[in-house]
Amino acid sequence: MTDSPPCSSDSASSVPSQLHYHLMGIGGIGVSAFARLLAARGVRVSGCDTQPSELTEQLVREGIPVALGHDPAHVTGVDVLIASEAVPKNHPELVAARGAGVEVRPRMALLDELLRAGPSVGVIGTHGKTTTTSMIAVAMQGAGLDPAAFVGGIVPEFGSNVRLGTGPFVAEVDESDRGFAVLSCETAVFTNAEDDHVGGNQATYWETVEQQHAAFARFVGQARRVLYCADWPGLDQLVTTSGERLNYGLAEGADYRAVDLRPDAEGTTFTVARRGEVLGEARVGLPGLHNVLNALAALAVTDLYGGNFQTAAAALAAFRGPGRRWQRIGELNGALIIDDYAHNATKVAAAVQAARQTGRRVRVVFQPHRYLRTQQSWPRLADALMGADEVLVLDIAAASEPPIPGIHATLVSDRMAQSGHTGVRYAPDRAEVVRYLRETACADDVIVTMGAGDVWKLSRELASV
Repeated sequence: MTDSPPCSSDSASSVPSQLHYHLMGIGGIGVSAFARLLAARGVRVSGCDTQPSELTEQLVREGIPVALGHDPAHVTGVDVLIASEAVPKNHPELVAARGAGVEVRPRMALLDELLRAGPSVGVIGTHGKTTTTSMIAVAMQGAGLDPAAFVGGIVPEFGSNVRLGTGPFVAEVDESDRGFAVLSCETAVFTNAEDDHVGGNQATYWETVEQQHAAFARFVGQARRVLYCADWPGLDQLVTTSGERLNYGLAEGADYRAVDLRPDAEGTTFTVARRGEVLGEARVGLPGLHNVLNALAALAVTDLYGGNFQTAAAALAAFRGPGRRWQRIGELNGALIIDDYAHNATKVAAAVQAARQTGRRVRVVFQPHRYLRTQQSWPRLADALMGADEVLVLDIAAASEPPIPGIHATLVSDRMAQSGHTGVRYAPDRAEVVRYLRETACADDVIVTMGAGDVWKLSRELASV
């Protein structure tokens, strides 16, 4: 990481250094990134969260104090309290802040400041945001630019979920926070649009998919330039902008197109063309067609900002992905151990396809995420897992949701079995899962722990990391 400010020098001075910002939920991957960006700008930063974690411990080592638990006393002496939309409006800390005249600012308002401060890239979509944002920052750095980055995952090249640079500022924009729709950026990268984070009563969910997609359209419509995936059905209809409109993909006629794909067990080599003109060869060291598209978007953005294609492509070829996105954990009896964040049907199907590309026997430990999401999509989750040779289904990760009667992990495993899959079973005993895989893993296997909950812990146990 460089010592320069996250955006331009003007942006660094836009937040007075004497202000004290307190961030609720600072242990979250996104809020911790905000804390680091603010601290780098000379702002006094503190935070709190319910549980200690590796992230909170890192922040403390970096000089950012973190209190465990929530307490109205935390707002004493604070100028600005940052809270996500998921925090109830009657939360004691928010009530105390308003009573004391402390400014309560949504986290998206803070992101808006950063995006508006200078040249910026906002990555939006239902899938692939973390990987694409990471790839853009890595490619830009390789191309000789000095990007700043805000990422929803740890990027190994930066050793952090942020990168401090003079710009452009590259940010992952989370559609689960309804405030994203009013943000403004120079270049919007639109990967796809599906129906995740829709339904239910959670503050981070949309009532209907139509409302969510209207918010996508509003966000990209405010950008000076939009780069969208030409391969995603219907995406072009959501892109109405008075600015520049470009696309990328495998589709014939795409402005930035990947052609002559050569997949292998470790990734895919391909050729990149810009409106028919060949820019050069590229490679992504992660399997799966979705990662070709993510890398193509990164190379396209880097090209739009004047970066060198060859050095950008070389940087991407060495890129191994952010944390929990096809993350190589280690080996077990010669079997490759992978951890992946895939938790909805499209992501699960993409992860299974990536695993198949390795040429190994595909063994998945899948943890459904949230009762509501499982209720909405268990048939699609089951169908997405059918391409794996073996699937062990853990109990649902609640993510603070109350159980829904009749919604259980066995909905997924039973549907798979009824559809003819002979290698699926419900496996609630984690110790037994670890024991079984340790006894049966062999060199021809790829074992993927998959889900947005704590299933990642099993991959570390299996690899003894």
